[in-house]
Amino acid sequence: MASQVLAVTALNLKTLPRRFWASLVVILGVAGVVGVIVSVLAMVTGLDNAMQHAGRADRAIVLRGGSDTEMSSTLTRDAVTTILDAPGLRHDAAGRPLASAEVVTVVSRPQLSTGTDANVTLRGVQPQGLEIRPEFRLVEGRWFRPGLHELVVGAAAQRQLTGLEIGSKIMLRDTEWTIVGAFSSDGDAYESEILADAETLLTAYRRNLFQSVMVRLDSPASFQELKDALTANPQLSVDVVRETDYLARLSQNLTRAMKLIAAVVGSIMAVGAVFGALNTMYSAVSARTIEIATLRAIGFGGFGLVVSVLVEAMLLSLIGGSLGAALAWVFFNGHAVNAMGGNFTQIVFSLAVTPPLVVEGIAAALSIGLLGGLLPAFKAAHLPVVEALRKL
Repeated sequence: MASQVLAVTALNLKTLPRRFWASLVVILGVAGVVGVIVSVLAMVTGLDNAMQHAGRADRAIVLRGGSDTEMSSTLTRDAVTTILDAPGLRHDAAGRPLASAEVVTVVSRPQLSTGTDANVTLRGVQPQGLEIRPEFRLVEGRWFRPGLHELVVGAAAQRQLTGLEIGSKIMLRDTEWTIVGAFSSDGDAYESEILADAETLLTAYRRNLFQSVMVRLDSPASFQELKDALTANPQLSVDVVRETDYLARLSQNLTRAMKLIAAVVGSIMAVGAVFGALNTMYSAVSARTIEIATLRAIGFGGFGLVVSVLVEAMLLSLIGGSLGAALAWVFFNGHAVNAMGGNFTQIVFSLAVTPPLVVEGIAAALSIGLLGGLLPAFKAAHLPVVEALRKL
């Protein structure tokens, strides 16, 4: 049986050049399906990477109780003072807690690609805010000085938006602010933000309330100690969340939407590709009617014919899947895009076509080949020998 399967399959594959154009339809159809699926999922992977790299297990964020995001949270100065006195915080050499009460607002800047406005997070941080984020590295210019109307922009935001070059001026609440530096944070979500001094920002916006407090923990295990102390304090109404969990929560809706798009669009295209494969394989079986009948007449079993047709269909799908994954990698891997984040601001991240995504795409291609070749394969195996030989 094995020798029959190999012989029939080899004979079938030798005839592929005669069906080049029909085979090309299957290859291109599957390539389109895999290219779309992989490119959309590459957005999901890129967004996850941006969010995961931004968070650290030894950092936590404190928000007003019941607030989902920093934009909907407010904390008084008295609340901030109480938070800074809580146990579980790491302290510097001078005994000061490594924590930053932060102001979060939104500014609008035109996108380089389209010219349309996009919302950007403007984050006011206290002096400790840079110390608790060692991943922030100055790549151009200098850091802002407390008390001055100065800004430092993330490198990702600088690449996507206009007017964020060093020396540029931005009007915020009728006050001119100067961009004095640019920072990088390994392509994470914070790299899409603009930084300023928190107290100066509060004065400019005529506010006296912070949005959040970012803290550095003694260790990741200190989180529960901090949370218990703050949530049990009757003077406070706060939520304490690990930074990693908070960022994952911000991105989950967008991630879910992207996966739904990949599933819906990919499924629709996959159905079309399956029908294309069915049509092509039925045509291939019809063109080989006499050949198949002859093989059956000289003693070849139906199992070998089934396998040969399925191998052809899956081989064409494998070629198409590999082509689609390769095109997605060439055109999309590392490509920077921006999407709406949890604070209704733009998050800039790079698409990531990873090996697991390529494997997932090729698995989908093989599934299309299997479904598209199954019925034609059974037709070949059950072809009436006598009727076929009458065509000789």
